[in-house]
Amino acid sequence: MEEKVDEIKGLETGVIRIGTISSISCHWLPKLIKTFQEKYPKVEFILHQGDYTTIPEWVKNGEVDFGFINPDVKTGLDTEFIKTGELRAVIPQTSVLAKQSYVRLSDLAQEPFLQLEEGILSEPMEAFHRAGLNPDVKLCVHDDYSIMSMVESGIGVSILPELVLRKTNYNVKILPIKPVIKRKIGIVKKDKESLSLASQKFIKYLFTKVDTLP
Repeated sequence: MEEKVDEIKGLETGVIRIGTISSISCHWLPKLIKTFQEKYPKVEFILHQGDYTTIPEWVKNGEVDFGFINPDVKTGLDTEFIKTGELRAVIPQTSVLAKQSYVRLSDLAQEPFLQLEEGILSEPMEAFHRAGLNPDVKLCVHDDYSIMSMVESGIGVSILPELVLRKTNYNVKILPIKPVIKRKIGIVKKDKESLSLASQKFIKYLFTKVDTLP
């Protein structure tokens, strides 16, 4: 009730609960939250890190107001596309593949593969299957940075979002994949009537900044 009173008065306070994935947490949200709070300093953010399965469930049960997922995931909820991002191959420096200027999926399918656990949908695995390839999956890991550490140790190769690879100190080789593999990024959310004013404002603000997002 207090939040509703604040909404009637104007966006003075509020809590924005977001379901997010690590690449978005690291490279989109810090700047977006900082500039949004400059205008609305009393708004609080709560971030829950999950995947394409858990985030829609959190939206449905009210644990988060909205979340970032691939909009191709079937959720039964309102989903909006934001933009696409490229995926890149992550290779140990000791691998013969590290000497190449790019790799193909067929190259990666012959190496021990470390799969990023993304929930109900995996863009790399979808790409392998479309190409008629079955990668030799050795591990499924829920964290991008754990995968980079394992690749650095020579355990295998992987495919990760280019966005999460922009700031990394891991000693790995990052190569483009041909043909290019892209992932879609969108948000899944409650219906407008159920969203707090703060969340509505932040989503609107997010879409005004799409062209500035990496």
